[in-house]
Amino acid sequence: MKTLTKEMQEAITPVMALDLLKEGNKRFVNNLKINRNLLQQANETSDGQHPFAVILSCIDSRTSAELVFDQGLGDVFSIRIAGNILNEDILGSMEFGCKVAGSKIIVVLGHTKCGAVKGACDHVEMGNLTVLLSKIRPAVDDETTTTENRNSNNSVFVENVATINVKRTVKSIMERSPILKELIESGQIGIVGGSHDITTGEVTFYPETKNLGSHGVNE
Repeated sequence: MKTLTKEMQEAITPVMALDLLKEGNKRFVNNLKINRNLLQQANETSDGQHPFAVILSCIDSRTSAELVFDQGLGDVFSIRIAGNILNEDILGSMEFGCKVAGSKIIVVLGHTKCGAVKGACDHVEMGNLTVLLSKIRPAVDDETTTTENRNSNNSVFVENVATINVKRTVKSIMERSPILKELIESGQIGIVGGSHDITTGEVTFYPETKNLGSHGVNE
């Protein structure tokens, strides 16, 4: 697998970027990962990096974006934080990854059985975690289909909240970053939300969150 160069990165469209991630996830699920020389890639990226994607995912030890999408060194910017929540620092990182470094797609990746989401569902308060979980609480409130057992013991409720949390984050990125919004609306980059099933390894993307600019909004 070739290490990404600036020319290769520039030739990738948002639609192509999403396809690369989908193909990588299929390899991961089928245990057919590409044989990479990571040491060689480390050497080849030592003078510069040209990742094609920015992926916001959870810190969960089972959901590493590079592994789940079978990518090598220099392929993706990986932003990880409990509950794949959004803040100004993460937005700034995304703006750097896309506007400055040339990435072509932003992925907000939640996952099943998320501990942070469970904590928000249970209204956990503990030190600095309280502030972090408060950013997931709006998704808990938005989940109105569950009327009983609105806690972490209800797996359906937890997964519904996790899905809403991802969709809210995708929307917030567009609302809170004029830079990223302009890049998306002009078709220079795309954005999509999805979920990683930690049992099967499969990533499912949410069609209603997908905006790939003029080259893929309705695909």
